[in-house]
Amino acid sequence: MSKQLPALSLADLNAGLPCCAPISEQRIPAETATALAPAFKALGDPVRLQLMSMIASAPDGEICVCDLTPAFELSGPTISHHLKTLREAGLVDAERRGTWVYYRARPALLRQLAGLLETGGPASA
Repeated sequence: MSKQLPALSLADLNAGLPCCAPISEQRIPAETATALAPAFKALGDPVRLQLMSMIASAPDGEICVCDLTPAFELSGPTISHHLKTLREAGLVDAERRGTWVYYRARPALLRQLAGLLETGGPASA
């Protein structure tokens, strides 16, 4: 009989507790890799990475889609698709207010991703 741990979910990772040691210290467990891979994949697109940056750095902690769309030379539906991908990956939350949708970063998951990539030492050239 194998002693398999239950699969992690984004809810587990957003609990604010460290998911695991940085990858520079030990191998990441398979279930953790499976849970975090969609977030890394979502951030692997330049437009989504820029959108995430805009959302995470919004002065009031949230930003309207009406402020995101004009920053790109893309159609509204394309921006909506990218935002949906960020939502599905668990990186942002969205709230509809009237005709507009406001986006907020999910800082717990961003901390998990950052912590996983932490090397602990000074950056080398």
